[in-house]
Amino acid sequence: MSINSGLSANKSGIQCLLGDLFEFEYGKSLTVKERKETGVFPVLGSNGVIGYHDKYLIKGPAIIVGRKGAVGEVTFIDRNFWPIDTSYYVKVSDSLDIKFSFYLLKSLILGRLDKSTAIPGLNRNDAYVLTVMLLPLVEQRAIVAKLEQLFSELDKGVENLKKAQAQLKVFRQAVLKWAFEGKLTQEWRKQQKELPEKWKLLKLKDITNEKDGLRRGPFGSAIKKEFFVSDGYKVYEQGNAINNDPYRGTYYVSEEKFNELINFKVVPGDLIVSCSGVTLGRISEIPEDAKPGIINQALLRIRLKQDLIKNKFFIIHFRAAFFQKMIFDQSQGTAMPNLVGIKDFKEIELLIPPIEEQDKIVQEIEDRLSVCDKLEETISQSLQKAESLRQSILKKAFEGKLLTDAELEEVRKDPDWEPAEKLLERIQQEKQETQKTGKTK
Repeated sequence: MSINSGLSANKSGIQCLLGDLFEFEYGKSLTVKERKETGVFPVLGSNGVIGYHDKYLIKGPAIIVGRKGAVGEVTFIDRNFWPIDTSYYVKVSDSLDIKFSFYLLKSLILGRLDKSTAIPGLNRNDAYVLTVMLLPLVEQRAIVAKLEQLFSELDKGVENLKKAQAQLKVFRQAVLKWAFEGKLTQEWRKQQKELPEKWKLLKLKDITNEKDGLRRGPFGSAIKKEFFVSDGYKVYEQGNAINNDPYRGTYYVSEEKFNELINFKVVPGDLIVSCSGVTLGRISEIPEDAKPGIINQALLRIRLKQDLIKNKFFIIHFRAAFFQKMIFDQSQGTAMPNLVGIKDFKEIELLIPPIEEQDKIVQEIEDRLSVCDKLEETISQSLQKAESLRQSILKKAFEGKLLTDAELEEVRKDPDWEPAEKLLERIQQEKQETQKTGKTK
């Protein structure tokens, strides 16, 4: 028995190792092809439910801990289920409150134990040596009741914040829709001494330079590894899906190779678009301070006729939901969607106002969306604070500081109350009996 001496602040808990209380068991592989999605039993991976099956492996209620991928993620499941091999299922003693066990594991932030470099992973032996506080069973139940009361209130606040976040996204798209319906500049048009030109329906090929206005990066082996150098001309490729900008410079080519691929050169003011995968349809402008570079096959370069359309207006138009839908509807492939061919892309139509009205629309949009940006930042900060508060509450709970002295006094009047030392001894006995008989819960 691995017991560390010392009692908690409430003088009824005892410190022990996580391995004294729990056993993490491997899940069992169940591929997508093997599953029966019409089944009623959830299939759980490292990050929760990932499908269904007509058979179960473990009886619920139970706790799952992420082993690979979402390392250390802790999930509670209240029914029979099938844990796959990217997860651990936790064997919990009958002498422990399972919800208390769940919250205890959540409080440990097990993801911090990941030591892998390539694929994230959790070694259960690293978890077993963590020091935790074991409390009497009746106190465990009291703590669970208080935690769930506090978390219920916190969850309502988080839900309201997420609703506000979703409403802001709807408002953003509404502003863009109004812009391209001409509603943002109705009053502005009325105030003009000379009536501005009418909006024109133009194709992409009409608003881009004829020779090099639309050009996709070189396919095949045009940029081989042997052409890379430690420094030189940057090669742009698709960026990370979480960024708004679809490009990133990740390697360089020699001047000789750059000159060979000069047709794929990008300079400040050029627009580039992601052509495939999760970043399909993302657009960004090469900044003024960027050095010349070339694009690879994952990107499309766009050069606009500046007398017909401004970059800012085009980018806003391109990012609007209705335009993005048009791109995805015409993309090819399902697993890895790919931009339609350049020929088809050139035929996409846009409703273009005169230049001075484009400037006004951009200004109106930026004024409205700057307010959205500030609100979204406030919401994001509040969500982060809510998560920090959740962890703070858990920390207090397992330091024995969540219940007040009056609440503790009332709990200890329960006829089932017993010291944590006796509880730990019983858990150890149960583990030894299980190991002898080979039975699992």
